[in-house]
Amino acid sequence: MTKHLHLIVRATVEKPQTDQILARLELQDLIDLIDMRTLSGPHSEYVHTPGNRGMTVSAIIETSHVVMHTWDEQSPALVQLDVYSCKQFELQTVFDWFAQYKPVKIEYKFLDRESGLREI
Repeated sequence: MTKHLHLIVRATVEKPQTDQILARLELQDLIDLIDMRTLSGPHSEYVHTPGNRGMTVSAIIETSHVVMHTWDEQSPALVQLDVYSCKQFELQTVFDWFAQYKPVKIEYKFLDRESGLREI
């Protein structure tokens, strides 16, 4: 049965990823851990513009998408992660994966978008 699950994470971290190749490998690792299939990507770009410096890494998965944005000028750095899937996945798996960035604080919303935007 198709699901419509959307995890939105906002975290401050001590160790943001700044290497584009490693960022792609790490996002692919997350996709594999939550048992999804990659259709395109992961793709990454690093923005060097002062005030907006950081990484965006994204992938289209068979069941939707996974995107992570980082802003590394501030300390701790800001990381935003978006996992949208039409297949069930475990929150704890995502948070265990996230530990590699040494989170200081993690806030999240987990939404069931099947009919409305109900928090799970």
